[in-house]
Amino acid sequence: MLARAAESLFWLARYMERMDNLARLIEAAQSMAGVLSETEEWRSALTAAGVEELYDNVYDAVTPDSAARFLCSSPDNPSAIVTCLDFARINARAMRGALTRDMWEAVNQGWLESRQLGSEAFSPARLPDTLDWVRTISTRFSGAYQTTMLRNENYWFVRLGTFLERADNTARILDVKYHLLLPQESSGVGGMLDYYQWTSVLRAVSAVRAYQWVYREEVKPWNVAELLLLRPEMPRSLRACYDAITDCLDQIAAVHGGRRGECHRLAGAIASQLRYGRIGDIFQSGLHEHLTTQIERAAELGDQIAAHYMR
Repeated sequence: MLARAAESLFWLARYMERMDNLARLIEAAQSMAGVLSETEEWRSALTAAGVEELYDNVYDAVTPDSAARFLCSSPDNPSAIVTCLDFARINARAMRGALTRDMWEAVNQGWLESRQLGSEAFSPARLPDTLDWVRTISTRFSGAYQTTMLRNENYWFVRLGTFLERADNTARILDVKYHLLLPQESSGVGGMLDYYQWTSVLRAVSAVRAYQWVYREEVKPWNVAELLLLRPEMPRSLRACYDAITDCLDQIAAVHGGRRGECHRLAGAIASQLRYGRIGDIFQSGLHEHLTTQIERAAELGDQIAAHYMR
């Protein structure tokens, strides 16, 4: 496979996954805005998306309407949902011959529909429907490639992009919610505010029901963190994502005659740390510090994958 082909498939999947994660992040912000300060909740969403500084360059203050529009459709935001869909289609067109019909239609139909969106689609009244539309497109694409692609090198690069993006976003959501939305000393850990904050983390990754099945008790910070970091049965946990990433890299290496690089070593090291980690040890050393390291290592892994296969 040519390096540019691997890169296009990898980033096609990343942009489609990023759209889905942004939609989840915005839904959580909307839900929590009625419980917490709207400014605080929407600020946390901007931080988790990695666009807080860009937003502050454009707007003087954080409001629900301006934050939602910036995350969804602002031309000043290179990671906005609409922009991600544009980039996804560019990469899909570049690899049209490698995609199945269902994959291409999922991306192209979504892009055509996005051309019809007016500014009212991102208004507070219409935003929930728009976010449902975003998640439908992303789910359609994910289902298309998982059920129609041959299990060859093309498939493994698409899957690799999906899970690296998902791991990065799960770590960002958990880190921002923990670091910025810790309850004030007066409210106390375990209070109602604490409960709603941690439930918002679960809601952002569609894990409320999963938490109930696994723990069968009230929402507790250490359980939420364990579910999203270390539990392999949770499909958006870092453990599940890095298990999938190492599998993808092993499959790609096999296609290349077993040739491996730094990306394989780094992915294996991260996966092993998560496989044998204990949530008590992570909290003792600092959850924020642990998550910051995970975000940095995900970025490093992306760079190493690009250096080994895409240059």
